[in-house]
Amino acid sequence: MKFAKYLAIGLVASVMSLPAKAADIVDTAVDAGSFSTLVAAVQAAGLVDTLKGDGPFTVFAPTDEAFAALPAGTVDDLLKPENKEKLVAILTYHVVPGKVMSTDLSDGMTAKTVEGSEITVDLDNGVMVNDANVVTADVAADNGVIHVIDKVIMPPM
Repeated sequence: MKFAKYLAIGLVASVMSLPAKAADIVDTAVDAGSFSTLVAAVQAAGLVDTLKGDGPFTVFAPTDEAFAALPAGTVDDLLKPENKEKLVAILTYHVVPGKVMSTDLSDGMTAKTVEGSEITVDLDNGVMVNDANVVTADVAADNGVIHVIDKVIMPPM
C-alpha cells in the first residue's frame, strides 16, 4: 500500500513537471476571454484549421466590444452561411503573414494582409492599424502573435 502511495506521488510530480502545451492563435484568443465574437466568426468562416496551422501569423484581433460597436445586426448578418465569403474577406484582412512584433512596426509602414489588401500603421498617437488603436501588443502564440485592437477594420470593397 505504501508503494502505491509513493508511485502515485511520483506520477503526479512527473506529470506536473511536463511543459505546458503551447497555444496557437485560436487557443490563445479563446483563453484570453475577450474574443468570443472573433472566435465565433473564425469558426463560421471555416478558418480555425488555418489559424491553428504552422503560420506564423500576425493577427490584429478586435475585441468583443469592437464587434459590438458595429451597426446593429452586422455581426449576425455576417455569421449567416450565405455571407461566408464576405466574412472570410473581413477576417483575413486582420491577418498578416509572418510574425510582426510591435518592435518591427514603423510609422507609415504598410503590410499586405492575407485578404490581399494593405493595412497602414500609424505611430503618431500611439499605435494604430488603419483607424483602430492597438490596445495590447505582442500577445504571443506558438504560431504567431496577436495585437489586440479596439475596432473591426474593413477591407476596401
